Amino acid sequence: MSAKAESRLTPRERLARGLTYSTLGPVDVTRGVVGLGVQSAQSTASQIRRKYQEGRLAQELATAQEALAQELAAAQDVVAGLPQALQDARRAQRRTRRPWVFAIAAVVVLAGGAVAFTIVRRSVRAKPQEPQSRPPSVDVQPRP
Repeated sequence: MSAKAESRLTPRERLARGLTYSTLGPVDVTRGVVGLGVQSAQSTASQIRRKYQEGRLAQELATAQEALAQELAAAQDVVAGLPQALQDARRAQRRTRRPWVFAIAAVVVLAGGAVAFTIVRRSVRAKPQEPQSRPPSVDVQPRP
């Protein structure tokens, strides 16, 4: 998506789009919430400035609004760079070989179990059956 298309979206539209799409969702939700916060802070600051323009706090409010605008602009720059930072972090991650390790361990355990089962079964077959000390409780000879 080009920078032009992103700059045309309002924070409210960006938030709605972020909640709709799952691929860019977290980034758009974050940017939308920050954008709404920026707009809210700017509108609140401008309302306060208009309200107290004639008062003693007009000069202090103007400097505070400028400082706030600079801070919010810096925050917007950081949030705007968030998608690229996430992409770089994903590229930097090495693929781990843990799935292969688990698969190999599972094969080894299954093979060991099969070998143990075969050995136990052969040892049971090799033993002569011991005669029973008690007679069977059920008649062994079938009746005609």
